[in-house]
Amino acid sequence: MKSSVLYGVHDVRTEERPVPQPGPGEVLIQVRAVGTCGSDVHYYEHGRIGDFVVEQPLVLGHEPSGVIVAKGRDADRHEIGQRVALEPGVPCSTCAQCKAGRYNLCPRMRFFGTPPIDGAFAEYVVLREDFAHPIPDALSDEAAGLLEPLSVGVWACTKGRVRTGSRVLITGAGPIGLVATQTARAFGATEVVVTDVNPRRLEVAKELGASATVDVSQHDIDFEPDVLLECSGVPAAAKQAMRKVGRAGRIVLVGMGGDEIPLPLAHIQNFEIEVTGTFRYANTWPTAIELAADATVDLDRLVTHRFSLDEVERALTIAATDDSVIKAVVLPSHG
Repeated sequence: MKSSVLYGVHDVRTEERPVPQPGPGEVLIQVRAVGTCGSDVHYYEHGRIGDFVVEQPLVLGHEPSGVIVAKGRDADRHEIGQRVALEPGVPCSTCAQCKAGRYNLCPRMRFFGTPPIDGAFAEYVVLREDFAHPIPDALSDEAAGLLEPLSVGVWACTKGRVRTGSRVLITGAGPIGLVATQTARAFGATEVVVTDVNPRRLEVAKELGASATVDVSQHDIDFEPDVLLECSGVPAAAKQAMRKVGRAGRIVLVGMGGDEIPLPLAHIQNFEIEVTGTFRYANTWPTAIELAADATVDLDRLVTHRFSLDEVERALTIAATDDSVIKAVVLPSHG
């Protein structure tokens, strides 16, 4: 099969590899679509994210959808030909975090495209069958792949306890901010204000349900939210937004940027604001599938560029030169 492999910084090569064979309880999936993510770009640009270092050739890609083409021994949950969205992190299922239902915090997590685990920029992958989620015909292959970032939005809104009547501020109108906007609305938020410095993305945020948008390069934020979903990963944006959160509010740190951000401690203490981080998601796929299948969340609207496996490097770099990019998708079965 054809795979796109990262050998080092700015070194992506297309090569032939053996088709993987499903083990007990696993399924073989022909990959139909894979979204590109900021973490993929970061590995391409820097060869590492924190303690995760690319020390050997690595296949990136962790936002995949596909169709089951073979099953390993004792894999009996799906039929051959079933279209699925792939939850790309498989935990150990035996540690204390897994047993407590927080499997996203499993210290032995095997996550696609995170060294040394290969991801989905390939024609075929294998996955534990219970992490291959059946999808309805209403979902396109591309939308099914983007259930992964939607799960980030679902998890962020869950951690922020967004509910009916919530006033939500979302910093960053990238793919995560845009799915968080739609999810917050689905969870019952009555006001959702989105900030960014890219006018095109702010227009899309308004189209997808934001009650107001703010170009923070031109204007200050004039809004007091109950919940801040910080999706930009930009320390300056986070600092500005945190000071707007109202009494007994909640701050959810979603975006990954600098290693440290300044916290307005007096404001947080005096207003008794809760601050929490998020790391991926847990048990979000059923909700994400429902939100996307009935068009409560429009994932297809996020796809702006499409590439073949031979064009992965272009998929990872196009956002640096084209500000119209929201989500670039790789289509391994095409081209």
